[in-house]
Amino acid sequence: MRLRNIPGAKEEIKESIFVVQDPEAWRGHWRERAGMDGSLYIEVGMGKGRFIMEQARLNPGIIHVGIEMYDSVLLRAVQHRVAEEDKDGPFHNLFFIRMDARQLADVFAPGEADRLYLNFSDPWPKARHADRRLTSARFLERYTHVLRQNGELIFKTDNQELYDFSLETARNAPAWELIASTMDLHADPVLSVGNVMTEYEEKFSAQGNPICMMKLKLLKPSA
Repeated sequence: MRLRNIPGAKEEIKESIFVVQDPEAWRGHWRERAGMDGSLYIEVGMGKGRFIMEQARLNPGIIHVGIEMYDSVLLRAVQHRVAEEDKDGPFHNLFFIRMDARQLADVFAPGEADRLYLNFSDPWPKARHADRRLTSARFLERYTHVLRQNGELIFKTDNQELYDFSLETARNAPAWELIASTMDLHADPVLSVGNVMTEYEEKFSAQGNPICMMKLKLLKPSA
């Protein structure tokens, strides 16, 4: 999810109280940072933040971390959060980080996370860019360094080619077990229960596009 560059976004992000400026310093200590012992859920590429904020509201006992690498996009999430807090009160279980997903193991310790969300990730359609897809074998391996054993990865997309690629990659990854999948999430009477939509999901669904989803369980974490 990219926006046109917003002048001054980088500076505003550095000054925001909602963005953790030294995330590496909290590696292995995110529960201490949050002041609670709940599960830790991470959204990789949170975009404008609607999904992770709704999850945090619905699950106050769970720590939520949204990461985003683009300053202008993260700034929109910060602005959205300011508006939400002005309306409904502060989030005590939500943190934003400006970072690249390739740095996950620098910010989270082995087994520290209980769940990862990948929502409507960039499909990187060209074959030569396949390793950049957040469901590529390279990224699935990276996730094994931060998820606990039996931790979950939940992926949603409207892109059928990316979904097919992701399913094949997951089935060939020995560290992971595919525990659920659907090519039409909103029509699935089981998997649709409790589903929180992103901005893109709402838009695509309104256009009649089916939403694909897969859920993986980590069998073999990396040390």
